[in-house]
Amino acid sequence: MHTVVVGTSGVTASDVLAVARGGARIELSAQAVAALAAAREIVDALAAKPDPVYGVSTGFGALATRHISPELRAQLQRNIVRSHAAGMGPRVEREVVRALMFLRLKTVCSGHTGVRPEVAQTMADVLNAGITPVVHEYGSLGCSGDLAPLSHCALTLMGEGEAEGPDGRVRPAGELLAEHGIRPVELREKEGLALLNGTDGMLGMLVMALADLDTLYKSADVTAALTLEALLGSDKVLVPELHAIRPHPGQGASAANMLAVLKGSGLTGHHQDDAPRVQDAYSVRCAPQVAGAGRDTVAHARLVADRELASAVDNPVVLPDGRVESNGNFHGAPVAYVLDFLAIAAADLGSIAERRTDRLLDKNRSHGLPPFLADDAGVDSGLMIAQYTQAALVSELKRLAVPASADSIPSSAMQEDHVSMGWSAARKLRTAVDNLTRIIAIELYAATRAIELREGLTPAPATQAVIDAVRAAGVRGPGPDRFLAPDLAAADAFVRGGELVAAVEKVTGPLQ
Repeated sequence: MHTVVVGTSGVTASDVLAVARGGARIELSAQAVAALAAAREIVDALAAKPDPVYGVSTGFGALATRHISPELRAQLQRNIVRSHAAGMGPRVEREVVRALMFLRLKTVCSGHTGVRPEVAQTMADVLNAGITPVVHEYGSLGCSGDLAPLSHCALTLMGEGEAEGPDGRVRPAGELLAEHGIRPVELREKEGLALLNGTDGMLGMLVMALADLDTLYKSADVTAALTLEALLGSDKVLVPELHAIRPHPGQGASAANMLAVLKGSGLTGHHQDDAPRVQDAYSVRCAPQVAGAGRDTVAHARLVADRELASAVDNPVVLPDGRVESNGNFHGAPVAYVLDFLAIAAADLGSIAERRTDRLLDKNRSHGLPPFLADDAGVDSGLMIAQYTQAALVSELKRLAVPASADSIPSSAMQEDHVSMGWSAARKLRTAVDNLTRIIAIELYAATRAIELREGLTPAPATQAVIDAVRAAGVRGPGPDRFLAPDLAAADAFVRGGELVAAVEKVTGPLQ
């Protein structure tokens, strides 16, 4: 099994994906263990002094003015975990919880948190055992960390609360730890706070969304090219010299992908046949501009994610010179903004895909295709309601594009009076990415059917490869009306699993 070694300098996006989705094992580097021990010595020294230090010998948040005596500090750390494990609502997905825990471990191993090495090792042991704390949908405001979600994870480390075992059953966390020979942690000064105070949940969801969007933007370029082909459109708008004079990188990449898919097509360029037209509609002609702007947004979001992956987010932090300082690095604004930007880009990509699908189904705009791509229009409805489903998904994407980060709601007796709502931005982005996949799948379904209805014209080799692969995957072609939902589900799985991109790349080579 793949192993990810966690050091002091952060982790990569591929590390997060390997642990969250691939079940990779985790090891702590010798450097990380040494840094953990050195930082802990500093915390222990401060704890022995009479001067109050936030998070070490004081209360938290609005209660930070109280100095806590030594005999109550272990109880203080237990209490912050128990009281903050206050999430409600549906369970969060397993991959999100694994990313959340792994990214918290990443910060702990930086040597800036003051957590003992044995606590970090227990975090790794829980992940390696396939134990997943039960984390709920609501409870994070995206500031002072993803507090409730991280608290539910810390509760599991203490052997309390509930967790899911590797067999998928939810049981008391203490039982699961005992079965795997993991000793619950007894938290000491600062450790409870250090386990809760980070942007790990929203960051983990950002990293996974970026990976999914990489595939979806390539998939959207493919389906846009297939629709252009099915509409007998012009590929002249895709030539590199046109995009060089407006040099947005994403735009150029999308145009190049579409051009590669269409190479050798016998369907493109029929503008002057039976229904003369000077230009294709915006949803076809401007596909690279819209998808390209989204690609550039993804690139910016990846830059933010990479910076955050290299960060140590905690409050207070242990600095190399021995100071333990309060700070505001736990504020989720940088991550929250890009999560919202991506939801906006996803909504627009879904919207333009739906407009292309609608054009394929309208006999007045499809340049010779049958109404709704039906076998016997009137007797058959064809793909009429598939487009309804797509339109409903697009409408939902537009609602999800309303930014969460533009909101703030004060908490903790006005001490925490401006928050990022980054967790909420991440949760809605996951839904947006999920729905975008379905939208692209419906365009794929319509475009492949439309191309097969163009009898006597030969599609591009890459297009034919897509048609062959999607039919082999159980997505049926033209014919009389039938139960449509299974076909759409199969198309969704084909896109979601990366098979659409893989089918094209066997002909074109790697897409951009």
